[in-house]
Amino acid sequence: MRGVKVLALGALSLAISASGASAQMPGPGQPVAARTTPSFGDSSALAREATGWLADLIKINTTNPPGNEEAAAKYIAGILQKEGIAAELLPLAPGRSALVARLNASSIADPSKALLLVAHMDVVGVEKAKWSVDPLGSVPKDGYIYGRGAVDDKGMLAANMAAFISLKRANARLNRDVIFLATDGEEGHDETSIRNLIAKYWDKIAAKYAINEGGNVYVKNGRVQYVAVQASEKVSMNVIVTAKGTGGHASIPLKDNAVTHLSAAIEKIGNYSAPVHFTTIVRRYFEGIAPLQDDDLAKWIRSLDTPDRGEHAARVISDSNPMWNAMLRDTISPTMLNAGVRPNVIPSEARATLNVRLLPGNTITAVLGELNKLVNDPQVKLELEPDAGLAAPDSSLETEFYAAIVKASAEEFGGAPVLPYQSTWATDSAQLRLHNVQSYGLVPFPLTEEDIKRMHGDDERIPASAFAKGVGLLVRLMNEFAVAH
Repeated sequence: MRGVKVLALGALSLAISASGASAQMPGPGQPVAARTTPSFGDSSALAREATGWLADLIKINTTNPPGNEEAAAKYIAGILQKEGIAAELLPLAPGRSALVARLNASSIADPSKALLLVAHMDVVGVEKAKWSVDPLGSVPKDGYIYGRGAVDDKGMLAANMAAFISLKRANARLNRDVIFLATDGEEGHDETSIRNLIAKYWDKIAAKYAINEGGNVYVKNGRVQYVAVQASEKVSMNVIVTAKGTGGHASIPLKDNAVTHLSAAIEKIGNYSAPVHFTTIVRRYFEGIAPLQDDDLAKWIRSLDTPDRGEHAARVISDSNPMWNAMLRDTISPTMLNAGVRPNVIPSEARATLNVRLLPGNTITAVLGELNKLVNDPQVKLELEPDAGLAAPDSSLETEFYAAIVKASAEEFGGAPVLPYQSTWATDSAQLRLHNVQSYGLVPFPLTEEDIKRMHGDDERIPASAFAKGVGLLVRLMNEFAVAH
């Protein structure tokens, strides 16, 4: 367990209770009334309750494709209804609906100050035979909760719901509208993606600020080392590599074999390393992380942006941590191959897919130009797939919400450094940023490198104690930022 101390939260299948709501609470859609002493101090009971919600959400199969997020949306709507909170399903495709709910600060919605709590309901598929437990069973084991989506992203979905409900139960006097949003299609970016959700329902979810997945609370040697808050992300797009040649009988080898030419091209691309390019947020991140490393590594981190040692420093840093390598440059990963119909037939065409992740501000045209020069083969063609990701502006590090995240995180995790972060993966925040939302990414659970690697992999899991800490952080953040003091 990599030195992480985990405590069982008790049984995972807890009854859903509406005991926090009272008959005197305002009805759905009404402003939240003031209470003399809002209770935000101890979130442990709420975390135990939210663990039950997480368990139930994992058991609802929302593997994308096909998604089936509407089943999860209806489950969430039922929880919120018991709390006296009206939730609305937002249909996007048959069986696939997002969900939105709102706590109003006043009788008139005010998007110019509103806060959006975002998490997606869909999950990636599994290779069930490679799991040690049922991936949709929400299995408690050795202090962990196992299941697809435990971290990505049903853990945050349940924790967001807990923080949202905490405001309602406390009858908190809000200084801004708080909107809970459960999205579809994040793992597939199809017709149910947030791009289409915004196009159809922007008036229901418009906000000034948002918190979403994308950053992490990093644990090393049993302690929170630092908190990384995503304020920027790389741009994801796919490139198809096609090699063409003469087809024929495999008993007569041909020099223009499409598979051979494709293989040679992919080998060159796989060994290619794009130039280092510092963005503002990456520079800030490395400045903050240097003091946390051993002396030798810290020396090279501090040398990254120097003219005489920068190139060598980048090689040292890239070799020491694949994530750091991906933060410093555009990356190209071959991910899929397709060729041939029979073992004894030379195909006339072979294809591969490259997943390209661009740094904000860089262009795919420049990358394709470099790759074409590198491959230098008239039999091979590179083409960008449609519906590529769009570069979004960074979220500001000077907003009151970013300051609140920094303050709440430092308080929750014993003064651990809180650093701005540019994620290598793509999230729903990019589309929000394109609509002038200051969106920040933070999966609020303290996780080891091993825990993080299991996202999209086998035996995905979350420490039960880490989930409870994440609920505590989000409750603290809501009290810090959304409640009038």
